[in-house]
Amino acid sequence: MKFPFARCLRTALVGLSLAAPLLAATAQTLPTARPEQVGLSSERLQMLTDVLRADTAAGKIPGAVLLVARQGKVAWFEPVGRLDPAAGTPMTRDGIFRIYSMSKPITTVAAMMLVEDGRMKLDDPVSMYLPEYARMTVGVEKPGTDGKPVLETVPARRPITVHDLMRHTSGLTYGFFGPGLVKQAYNAADLNAGDPDNAEFSRRLAKLPLAYQPGTTWDYSYSTDILGRVVEAVSGQSLYQFEKARLFDPLGMTDTSYYVPEPARQRRIAEPLAADRSFGVGAEFNDPRVVRRLESGGGGLVSTASDYARFLQMLLNGGTLDGRRYLGPRTLALMTADHANADAGITPGPLYLPGPGYGFGLGFAVRRSDGQAPYPAAAGEYNWGGAGGTYMWVDPKNELFVVLMLQSPKHRVHYRSLARNMVYAAILQQQQ
Repeated sequence: MKFPFARCLRTALVGLSLAAPLLAATAQTLPTARPEQVGLSSERLQMLTDVLRADTAAGKIPGAVLLVARQGKVAWFEPVGRLDPAAGTPMTRDGIFRIYSMSKPITTVAAMMLVEDGRMKLDDPVSMYLPEYARMTVGVEKPGTDGKPVLETVPARRPITVHDLMRHTSGLTYGFFGPGLVKQAYNAADLNAGDPDNAEFSRRLAKLPLAYQPGTTWDYSYSTDILGRVVEAVSGQSLYQFEKARLFDPLGMTDTSYYVPEPARQRRIAEPLAADRSFGVGAEFNDPRVVRRLESGGGGLVSTASDYARFLQMLLNGGTLDGRRYLGPRTLALMTADHANADAGITPGPLYLPGPGYGFGLGFAVRRSDGQAPYPAAAGEYNWGGAGGTYMWVDPKNELFVVLMLQSPKHRVHYRSLARNMVYAAILQQQQ
């Protein structure tokens, strides 16, 4: 659907008079409001949209979708730029994005549903469900005879637990970014060779040494992929089957999936710029049109801004949406508490992605205090992003959440900070 707005309408009047009709026509899944009705400035949100629009015009990013919700209502929902820069297709509100690691919170919620069902516990050893993790080793770098480091292995001092998978303290790692011989071993193993399903991927990964002793170090990793495999083993379903039945269908997340085989939906897939398709060693944008067997719980989903908004509103509500319960409020409180800190015996790894002022909960970075981080938010805010450029955060104290969808690994960190600064500048009244 196209809206014939003149380019010159970039004032607060646009936000005040036209935002609600626009939203009503395009975002049917959540209630809508004018920004001022929920304590936000239309003018300030328009400024952020204009920055995104200018950057697309300058060729810095192909396009983006920005969704801002407060007090249970979507107050801003704007597409800018191009859906497909090669074809020149305009961005649409229902653009489908590779969300990569924004899959992790969804997979962790799915696993916590099984915990609430009494079918597994956080302190269970992963080997209870995946026997290949029963006898893990840890890689240790030592000087070789030529002075260069060589990789030796020692036994893991304790089993990896489900808790470790959720908080990235399993000792597993990623090979596509950062130095180290264990990471090099991951790359050499070519874990995705052929067409493995989740079970085969898990078996391949279990043959490699861990980068750290379990329960000692926060290190970004394939932990959530293995958590997805645990969901399969416990539920007896594929990861997508379980998530579709328990989350996607009841939440109305109709465009959230691991692959997009339908031609009609394929036309809505957002694409990056040709020179901005890599986010690490051997890690390039995938093509979700090609259906494979792997369902990566750590990075495989595609979604839309409105779909992800449904998921975040459920979290902000304490685990319910539209009268249906998905998780209990105490479970959400546990997930959004800090589980990766010195009191828990956890050391931040050399690439601690949550950043200053943040701990890590179960599937999210969690803000420890109002200060320390170089951008605004209230203590208790939680967030995560995807390597392809997507980002979200939830701020319970301000009754706020934001979804930013774009496909630009090169500029993803810049837009996360930019969006935070400008959205918080748009808050007219602070929640008590």
